Amino acid sequence: MILLDYHNVIIKNTLEARLKEEKLEPVDMTVADFDGVTYRISTPESKSVINISLGWACAAELFTHGAKDVLRREYGDLLLDTPEQGYDVTLSIDLETVSTDAEAREELIRKVSLLKRNLLAAPFERAFDEQQQCEKEQKTEIKSELMAVHYRQEEAIYIKSNFDRITVIFSTTFKDETDKIFGKVFLQFLIRGEFVDARRRVPALQNAPQVLYSLREPPMELRHLNLKDSDDVSYVTFVLFPNLFVTGDVRDETISRIQIFRDYLHYHIKCSKAYMHTRMRARVRDFLKVLNRAKPEITNAEKKTASGRTFRRS
Repeated sequence: MILLDYHNVIIKNTLEARLKEEKLEPVDMTVADFDGVTYRISTPESKSVINISLGWACAAELFTHGAKDVLRREYGDLLLDTPEQGYDVTLSIDLETVSTDAEAREELIRKVSLLKRNLLAAPFERAFDEQQQCEKEQKTEIKSELMAVHYRQEEAIYIKSNFDRITVIFSTTFKDETDKIFGKVFLQFLIRGEFVDARRRVPALQNAPQVLYSLREPPMELRHLNLKDSDDVSYVTFVLFPNLFVTGDVRDETISRIQIFRDYLHYHIKCSKAYMHTRMRARVRDFLKVLNRAKPEITNAEKKTASGRTFRRS
């Protein structure tokens, strides 16, 4: 099993080539990422100024949940007030003004390559802050907004804070008929079986988030949205408790990991399909060997002697 990165590898490699290897070359490329994200990496004016633009269908929703504030905090003057035409966010980096310190350059590369992650982090940070403020004021009720992010076509993430927890719900829809079967079986086996059993057996996993799965019927938090009922739609709910989003590295890691849940799900489905195909091909090869061994011998075949004369057994 591979570990999916939180950052975009192409952006990281492009910046490393210019900041570490000092290759100031013109570039103009379009890069696709998970969840329908599109990047454009270009040097429109000079080789030393590189622009990185991001386009995402859910960017407008994220801006209403405080994404602009998160981007300003992370990128400061690198964030342009007016993004490139056709995109939602643009960072402009003047390579000649970047600090020569190796650690500072490494940190800049890391931050820029996490542009998508930081953009999607906004609703999570807002929900965490609301819960912590409620806990600080010792409230037992909180009237928080259900934040919806339609980050994929026909799929969404729903985030809601409560006085003692954060609820994150993924709606999943598979278009391919085979993916529908694999996804349903995989989620039912993993979440209803393995997750529950692992939390019970392994003490170290007692603090892991509770995970729930429902097919077709949306969770209680989404009933008021009048979502369409379909056998192709399922819901995965993560219940995050305060120990999973305390201020600092724990909060950042929780946000990063939960963001790539859908990508991991798709990855596991593809791995399952590849494994099934491998087993099927191996079974076919075994059957062919059996069939070849089962071929009857021809009893009346002509045979030749050492001198070349032909004879047939009667």
